[in-house]
Amino acid sequence: MNQKRTIAIVILAAAFLTLVIAWNSLTYTINTGEKGVIFRKFQGGLDVETVYGQGFHFKWPWDDIFIYNVKKQESRTEMEVLSKNGLTIKAELSYRYHPVEDKVGYLHNTVGPDYHDIIIIPEIRSATREVIGKYLPDELYSTKRETIQEEIEDRTASALKKNNLFLDAVLIRDIQLPQKLKAAIERKLEQEQASLEYEYRLEKARKEAERQKIEAEGKATAYEIINSSLTDRILKEKGIEATLELAKSPNAKTVIVGSGKDGLPIILGDK
Repeated sequence: MNQKRTIAIVILAAAFLTLVIAWNSLTYTINTGEKGVIFRKFQGGLDVETVYGQGFHFKWPWDDIFIYNVKKQESRTEMEVLSKNGLTIKAELSYRYHPVEDKVGYLHNTVGPDYHDIIIIPEIRSATREVIGKYLPDELYSTKRETIQEEIEDRTASALKKNNLFLDAVLIRDIQLPQKLKAAIERKLEQEQASLEYEYRLEKARKEAERQKIEAEGKATAYEIINSSLTDRILKEKGIEATLELAKSPNAKTVIVGSGKDGLPIILGDK
């Protein structure tokens, strides 16, 4: 009896020790912002369709799990490119990207964990060279920068999508031109700004002159209308009305009727 019990204890202890040793090969944990795919050694190899989410999982000891970070990631690249007129320009770009979550299995099957170096960097460099090669240096430095940025993003995003990667954004951090060219462009921009300011002042002066002309014409027209409407009869009537109003005032005064010019009354004194 004791011998059987001892054997049972030994078997249980061996089983427990085996479980402890093999625990890491039997389980795996996927953290937040991660996705996993499994390679089943005796069941058809890589399961590209099944993507495992965060949490604790079990697997057979002989199967392998591959975990991918699917959070947004940011990287930068610096490169020298040629502009439309053949000048060398240094460009610094940053870009945000991440694997397409439900396509991690396909990404692992066709590219693998080194997708950034194998796919993203070559594609973004290629797109940058193609796009910048269509523009002149002054366009890169000022007017077309946003357009160039959007073109690079569109070209790269299209290429990455085919490889189960998503490009979130591309930003041009810096464009470095040869110093003499940069100074020439800045002078040109300053001259253009001065010209625009001069045109603005001329336009403002023209509008002010036009406003004064319209105002003067309006006043002249108003005076002409008033003068043509003020006949002797109307003036006499207005004078009589004013005299009557003043006569109602409690202040002492003398009104001489018909003694003013054109027969209008004259008012003498107010106290």
